[in-house]
Amino acid sequence: MNCRSITYRWILLAFVAITACSPGRQPAVEQAEAFCLSENLRNELVVDTLRERAATQHIQLTGEVSYNPEKVVQFVSWIAGVAVKTNFLLGDYVKKGQTLAVINSPQLRTLLAEQQRLESQRNVLEREYVAAQGMFDDQITSERELLEAKATLDALHAELASVTANLALFHPDTEQGLFEIRAPADGYIVEKNINPGTPINEGDNLFTVSGLDDVWVMANVYATDMQFVRAGMDVQIRTLAYPGAVFHGQIAALPLVFDKNERVLKARITIGNDGLRLKPGMSADITVEKRSDDTAVALPADAVIFDDNQYFVVVYRGDCDLQLRRFSFAARNSEWYFVRDGLEAGERVVTKNHLLIYERIKG
Repeated sequence: MNCRSITYRWILLAFVAITACSPGRQPAVEQAEAFCLSENLRNELVVDTLRERAATQHIQLTGEVSYNPEKVVQFVSWIAGVAVKTNFLLGDYVKKGQTLAVINSPQLRTLLAEQQRLESQRNVLEREYVAAQGMFDDQITSERELLEAKATLDALHAELASVTANLALFHPDTEQGLFEIRAPADGYIVEKNINPGTPINEGDNLFTVSGLDDVWVMANVYATDMQFVRAGMDVQIRTLAYPGAVFHGQIAALPLVFDKNERVLKARITIGNDGLRLKPGMSADITVEKRSDDTAVALPADAVIFDDNQYFVVVYRGDCDLQLRRFSFAARNSEWYFVRDGLEAGERVVTKNHLLIYERIKG
């Protein structure tokens, strides 16, 4: 062999070595021996094809389920008395006008007597006014006297209307001298502070009725998350009471003032409450989805393997052609890793039983 042939062979070997070490896609991890999928393992694998998606991030917030104030009615007593009977329990559904409790109140009995007195006086004044009108028509009395009679009658009508309106809240049973409290609206009894024998004072909240067809979820937005959260964003709500269940809603409003006690913004989420599963006072975990105009290769979170402070994925090219690939990501959420380097759209990755393959290839 002459010197020219030897020189040519060394040049060729040097070129191959340089090409193999040139920068580019991150190399797959070396595997100790050829590995092919068995038929059973192949049937249990799930393989996904990578595609580009809009990059999204998830912001985690905490919060609490609350009543919708627009559907809450509180019955606050303005009289004193004693509860004689109650017809409902906490959590009961009631209809508007249904009798909830019966009370005994000397104050109401006095008011009832006043109503009866005013009604009798009204009848007298109405007859006097009719008489005054007739005498005015016959020019026996002056217009001033007629107007005075009318003013007296109007004042009594106003006083009687006020007393009647107050009594209407308590629906008197004149035979027994007792009074009924009736439901002011359809809904559920969510608060109850009255039982048989309970003394009632002025200003006591006796019960609260609320509709629960939709509720509010109040999410705590801390200062560090303010720049990422705004009204109109989609959210996912999870509770400990229903593991795996996800409730979907939107941020309806985000106030501009911090809650003075908790030092957070209270974002309001209005959400339908099918099946009445969400109960006021229930703690909630809220995930806010932050969308971006940028796109990136989206890797399913189920496919990711974290080992030795590095992220890996099993790339599938065939039953006997599987690689371990390191990758880096620019953003992530609970569903996706948005790849910066190491993977390309169109490549196929193993998302189920990939750990078995990883251990076999890694050796």
